Amino acid sequence: MTAQTAAGPAPLGRAGVPDLDDVAGHWVGRGEIAHLPSLRNQQGQAHVNHDLTSLSWLAAPPFTFGYHTGELQVDGVVPAAQRFLWKPWGVLREHRRPDGLLLTTDTRMALSRDLLLWRIEVTNESDGPRTVELAQDLFAMAAHSEVGYGWLYDGPWNHGMHHDFMALERIRATTGGGGPHYLLSPAPRRLRLGRPRVPGIQRDEDHGPMLLDDALPAHVSHDKEPEPRTGVAGAVRGLGVTGADGGAILRAEGTIALTPDGETNLESFVLSPGLTIEFELRLDAAGQSGTVLTHGNHPDSLQIGVEDGRLWLGITGEREPTDTELAVGSWHHVRIQVAADEAVLRLAGAETARTRHWTESRRWMSRVEDGTVAFADSRSPARAAFAFAGPAGELRAEGAGRRATWTCRIEPGRSVVIGIACAYGTDAGTVAAQARAAAEDFEATTRAGRDGWRRLWAAMFTPGNPDFSGHLPTFTTEDAGLARTYYMGALQALYLRTTRIRPGEPVFLTGGPRLGPTTTYFWDHCEWSRLYALLEPAGLRSWLLRVLAGPYGDSFGVENLGGGPLGNAYSANDHALFRLVEHYVCVTGDLAFLDETPGGTTVLGHLERLGFGWRDRRAAATGGVLADFGDDPWQLLECVPTYTGVVASFNASYVASTRSLAGLYRLLGRHEDAERAEAEAGRLAEALLDLYAGSGRWRILRPDGTDTIGHCLDFGLVASALHRELPDRTRREMADSVTGRLLVGGWMRALSPDDPIAAASDRPDHGAAGAFAAWPGVTAHGLALLGHRDRAAALLRDLSSAASGGLWGQAMEIVTGPDGRHRARVAERGTATRDNIAGAAGAEAVLSALFDINPAFGTGRIAGLPAALSVEGIGTLTRLGPVA
Repeated sequence: MTAQTAAGPAPLGRAGVPDLDDVAGHWVGRGEIAHLPSLRNQQGQAHVNHDLTSLSWLAAPPFTFGYHTGELQVDGVVPAAQRFLWKPWGVLREHRRPDGLLLTTDTRMALSRDLLLWRIEVTNESDGPRTVELAQDLFAMAAHSEVGYGWLYDGPWNHGMHHDFMALERIRATTGGGGPHYLLSPAPRRLRLGRPRVPGIQRDEDHGPMLLDDALPAHVSHDKEPEPRTGVAGAVRGLGVTGADGGAILRAEGTIALTPDGETNLESFVLSPGLTIEFELRLDAAGQSGTVLTHGNHPDSLQIGVEDGRLWLGITGEREPTDTELAVGSWHHVRIQVAADEAVLRLAGAETARTRHWTESRRWMSRVEDGTVAFADSRSPARAAFAFAGPAGELRAEGAGRRATWTCRIEPGRSVVIGIACAYGTDAGTVAAQARAAAEDFEATTRAGRDGWRRLWAAMFTPGNPDFSGHLPTFTTEDAGLARTYYMGALQALYLRTTRIRPGEPVFLTGGPRLGPTTTYFWDHCEWSRLYALLEPAGLRSWLLRVLAGPYGDSFGVENLGGGPLGNAYSANDHALFRLVEHYVCVTGDLAFLDETPGGTTVLGHLERLGFGWRDRRAAATGGVLADFGDDPWQLLECVPTYTGVVASFNASYVASTRSLAGLYRLLGRHEDAERAEAEAGRLAEALLDLYAGSGRWRILRPDGTDTIGHCLDFGLVASALHRELPDRTRREMADSVTGRLLVGGWMRALSPDDPIAAASDRPDHGAAGAFAAWPGVTAHGLALLGHRDRAAALLRDLSSAASGGLWGQAMEIVTGPDGRHRARVAERGTATRDNIAGAAGAEAVLSALFDINPAFGTGRIAGLPAALSVEGIGTLTRLGPVA
């Protein structure tokens, strides 16, 4: 706890570990932020929405919730949240009406429980008594599944289980008085006949732009049988698309043959209200099942297909079947009419299917039992129940859910408080009992969550604690900015921790809540590898053994519940996994770990594969010395199309890992191998220095030519690996380029805005619009190694201003305020995640850049951390080592 004096609490960091309340969150106005706050409870995650009570993206594997949990109406109107206050244990939302009514809600996921809590408080700040009607919609579209938890994890929809990012975000946008319509995507999509494509941007158009605004790569788990992708045997003729005004949008002349494996591509257009698609369809075989037509290849695409010879209409999580079996060999006139809120299918002029609003579900049923509202999922064993604390309300049906209504008279200066608890599980009786118990002792239940988070926070910094296999050092300093960066980074790790998906092995998730409730990326994990090895060495050891036993060269991470690989290969993998193993061994002294045999190969063998990974990447067309990472931008920085081939960044990391292997060989007495590795590293370093283009930029080599680029990844990894041999002028130019071109608004840009490719690389994580959560820490580490510790400290000191009232997100975008000044905020556009474990890189850099804690095989010391370290002008680390 922070020491108290007569003048109040000591400045952050001066008394060591601060109180969690002082580290976590402050009120932010809706206009200040883009990405709304999240909720986590060490086993699940969720997002708050624009209104005062609803939640979306709730995933606590094996449970997921669809759509949202219901909005609060006050006197018949849904108020929008005007301010937000995030804490690890919950989110406060506030709306102050002009007539003197203050609405404050507190939404929580109870710590380590399958339980949601809402506290609704209405305060009368006016001079006279008020009668207020409160109406809370109650929806628990919950599902239970043990599979399907990829980065794009399956969520429940009326038709089934799939990930539909864009559609759910459109539904979220309707909350808090947003636009009423969500059914139609605003993006142009190609009309296709026949076999549908695998959803995902990488497989949409061969030469489409690398944008994430309307589609996602198909990063799904491998433990679920994919839906069949097949067309039908038949034909389509007279296909036409017309707009609301009757004007032609698309015409396909003649007859188009359909086959189960065939595909016919037509033009792109936007689905808009009033649009009509019509055609004649002939089926050539009875009882067929497959797709006839798709507008795009996304989960929320408009689709027409047949199931056992009967037509169906699908769009945005809904699929409506028809009862009429189509006669084989005959032509059938099909017409689809699209409106803002529904799509209608007509066969021979007669309506046969009509989509419905998501609340009018036929999948979930609700009923009232003893004052609780019970939900049951017809497609899984998931059950949920709402119970209430405070005044009794009226309960009535609202679609598939219920609406609870209270009429309250509130005297001037007084408040009314209502508590709502929602438990979920697989046994209806159990969840109802849990909801009732939480409601009956509502205030104690909410306090327990807050107190539990505070206990975990204290345990993080306590040797021998019962919650972590290690602990973090205590940072004491007079510099409140550096203290806040360090302790917020520690909290970032705690917040992303989950203890349920791998029993006995705490897992630190990469991000979310909109993505990845069981996912860890290798690259993101390495950005806090020192902290990881200090805090949770046993967990890191277990995680590494699982990862090294799998196909880590062909994926970017792992799905921790099922244990399988996830996504496409990343060029960063060798760098990331080598660093994680090295930091684990060098921090803990666990040399025996090198003899473990995950996947039939010793850990040392894996290290050699990773560290010498450049050997198999050399290409004659690009010089034959440095690693050539190929021509797929998705394996490097995704949004920078020129960043392919031979790049400086990961070649620099190969220099570092090859030299580190030389140091390890010496420790193991393999001196000839050490000399050979040193010589190879020298040749790599010499070739890498030839890539320097001046002014802090580096050349990129490809078989078809060269480019130059000013990217922070090149700066960070080159400075880390080659700082001792870079010429003085190069060191100075690199540091000046970063501080002059990239650092801005208390944060930074990943790519120099004057770079030739900047206009085509607008993503706020790796492009010129902002920077990934880890890049300031990586950059500060590089600045310190180049002799600019003062610049590193200045960068780290300011990072907390970018956290948008919470912690750091995947992407931090640079925006310009009304005063013309730049600032950074957590980005929402595209598919950026609200939370990201790589935000702990700021705390990591406090250790590496400011205290020179850089464990490596090349130092010749294993587990050589002292018990305490002090640096003048920075502060002191205590309880640092050794680590058991």
